[in-house]
Amino acid sequence: MAFQHEEKPLPFEPDALVGISRQVNEWHHDSHYAAYVKGRNGVEKRLEEMREKGDFSDIRAVKRSESHNAAGQALHEIYWAILGGDGEIDDELAIHERIVKDFGSIESWVAEFKAVALAARGWAILCWDPSDGRLHVYLVDAHDVGAVWGAVPILPLDVWEHAYYFDHGPNRAAYVESFLNNVNWKAVDEFYRRAVGV
Repeated sequence: MAFQHEEKPLPFEPDALVGISRQVNEWHHDSHYAAYVKGRNGVEKRLEEMREKGDFSDIRAVKRSESHNAAGQALHEIYWAILGGDGEIDDELAIHERIVKDFGSIESWVAEFKAVALAARGWAILCWDPSDGRLHVYLVDAHDVGAVWGAVPILPLDVWEHAYYFDHGPNRAAYVESFLNNVNWKAVDEFYRRAVGV
């Protein structure tokens, strides 16, 4: 039997965020995220069938679906794991020190992050990149176009329209502000520490 990926529940109540509604969180989690998990499971089943038959004639389409759905699942799970806070970053946190080191200041990082979020067609992602030992804000279209090998996402912002249009219409900038005001920086710090091996 093919491997089965499991959906993770929201780690907070759907109405716990300010500026991101219960309705959006429920649709986003229960429809969009769930579809990526389902799609990934469909890929697992298809790959098992291909291996059993030794027929890989459709491998390109299956593998494109695999990276899209796997990345969509992973990024959404981190997205919700780092929300539910008050947006305040404690200067005692390791992630605070690292952002200042790599971007010059928190304000400079915020400006770059917002710019990427407004330009992306999928995600703005603060990542730890072990290739140069620095933080980067990477622009990723869809879920997997623009991703960098080896880089570890620690703060991903979903900017697909399903994440904000119900609450903010075409005003993506207002949604980005809402997202930043709901970040749980202790959770981000944990992802950062795990990424750097602390």
